[in-house]
Amino acid sequence: MSIILDHVDYVYGGDTALAVRALNDVSLVIPDGQFIGLIGHTGSGKSTLVQHLNGLLKPTGGHIYFNGEDIHDSDYDKKKLRSKVGLVFQYPEHQLFEVDVFSDVCFGPKNLGLSKKETELRAYAALKQVGLEDEYFYQSPFDLSGGQKRRVAIAGVLAMKPDVLILDEPTAGLDPKGRDEILDQIAKLKAETGITVILVSHSMEDVAKYVERIIVMDHGSVLYDDTPKAVFSHYRKLEEVGLAAPQVTYIMQALRQSGMPVETDVTTIGEARDEILKALQRGSKSGN
Repeated sequence: MSIILDHVDYVYGGDTALAVRALNDVSLVIPDGQFIGLIGHTGSGKSTLVQHLNGLLKPTGGHIYFNGEDIHDSDYDKKKLRSKVGLVFQYPEHQLFEVDVFSDVCFGPKNLGLSKKETELRAYAALKQVGLEDEYFYQSPFDLSGGQKRRVAIAGVLAMKPDVLILDEPTAGLDPKGRDEILDQIAKLKAETGITVILVSHSMEDVAKYVERIIVMDHGSVLYDDTPKAVFSHYRKLEEVGLAAPQVTYIMQALRQSGMPVETDVTTIGEARDEILKALQRGSKSGN
């Protein structure tokens, strides 16, 4: 059930003096089961792009296909699409509105026409998938912490059993512990279910740690679309467009320049540790 974007354009305020081109000739293929990072400076088109994937926005030009069907054909079922392509917005308050957490997570599957039993089973399973404790199930979602609200918003989408989960800055404003907990849960879910995950993030460290493919947006166009190692090798160009590589990449560059024989295409702390140990071992052997 891949998603295909075929030469997609989008203009805000078209036919007015204030028209802004947010997407410019974007063509992408998003196959089943990938963990994708979507990055770009503020205003690069990231959020506009993901809102096209489940039909919240309609392209000014081009086409979007899901499972081989144009999602903007007149007879296409958008409700079904949004149950299969789930979007969690940056601010969870925008998706929470019921009197308690459990009712909120039940809302989606209930509107799919499922029975009360199936709806509640899905809601319970989804809340467990995001690691929310039972004691919070019947509290108001607005009494929860920021991290807990994120979990509930994600659970509300997971209860629909989507094939694609889109997360728009899911860890914004959270402390490092909360950020790691949420992303670890998402990675675990991805490993267990094979769901496609699209992570929009400003954190290069998070993207490097979790995803297998990175799409870089710049002024509404795709600048890079490759593996993390390949994308972050262009760290100078990324800096020019308001981004950067993970900090560990710069550390490895500095070590290489100081004379340590390390590979510099390193994007995570674990990779850096292994590469430094290899370099030290090589140096020790050559010294003998």
